[in-house]
Amino acid sequence: MTPREIVLNQIHHRETDQVPYTLPFEPEVAARLDEHYGDAAWRQRIVPYMAHCGAATAAPTEQLDAAHNRDAFGTVRRTDQLPSAVVEPGLKEPSFAGYAFPQVEAFLNPEVKAATAKRLAETTESFTLISAGMCLWESWYVRGFEQTLIDCVAEPDFYEELLERVTELTLGLVAECADLPADALMMGDDWGDQRGILLGPERWRKLVKPRYKRIFDAIHAQGKLAVMHCCGSAADVMGDVIEIGLDVIESVQPEAAGMNPYALKEKWGDRITFWGGLGSQSTIPFGTPAEIRAEVQRLRREMSKGGGYILAPAKPIRPETPTENAVAVVEAFLEG
Repeated sequence: MTPREIVLNQIHHRETDQVPYTLPFEPEVAARLDEHYGDAAWRQRIVPYMAHCGAATAAPTEQLDAAHNRDAFGTVRRTDQLPSAVVEPGLKEPSFAGYAFPQVEAFLNPEVKAATAKRLAETTESFTLISAGMCLWESWYVRGFEQTLIDCVAEPDFYEELLERVTELTLGLVAECADLPADALMMGDDWGDQRGILLGPERWRKLVKPRYKRIFDAIHAQGKLAVMHCCGSAADVMGDVIEIGLDVIESVQPEAAGMNPYALKEKWGDRITFWGGLGSQSTIPFGTPAEIRAEVQRLRREMSKGGGYILAPAKPIRPETPTENAVAVVEAFLEG
């Protein structure tokens, strides 16, 4: 089987002799691995099971100076630090009066879409993913992160209208993906922090769930699979995301509440594919090389039973990871 066929079998809950994986690194770690191995040839040993080929659209930004830009929503951000921070929200009051909410046309970029189409045409052996360019939780771009959390409680009618506008924008951007022959469309909403769902599971079900059902339905109507990146804890809504049609959830961050991958597999593993699960805040930086190898072997063995698993670190291998641990991750992944 090709790498793509192996991934598709796992997503369709069929066991495979090889367990597919992705192995992302932060640049600093990859450079240290080049030094450890003597050159970059080790990278060629990584099987390209999956390939993210780009986006169908591009969010427009205006560069204000070396450290600040203004996005499509009029929000000014400081970008010289990670993560970027909102300096001035585009919408300062909980009202759309006089505010020009951006339309799909502002995000269309033929050159970006053409580059993605070219990468897809060149990527024949891997399972391919693309992105649409917008997600619902990015509603906070309009008002800033903290104010958005306040709005959902103090200004519920306004917040629901904001979500509806972002949903319609997202559906328009998803529609732009229709003629791109990818296997999956990947969204990226961090619904949770380490403790649970940021909005609380009940508000999430009321506000987010029905809108994501519309988005997942639109993705499936294109013949694509729906993939969601979600950091933190999504345990409280796992049954809900399965109900509305999510096919794959990534990153399965094991340190977050309720996100033990083996418990998730036992409860939900026949209905959704888990992608990730190797602890980027625990096992990778703080385990011994032997512990890393043992955990990779266990994930590969137990999570792939009956299909429904793609092995990966919960996050790209971080700079705080000792070189010997990064080497252990590489060797453990490649030996399978």
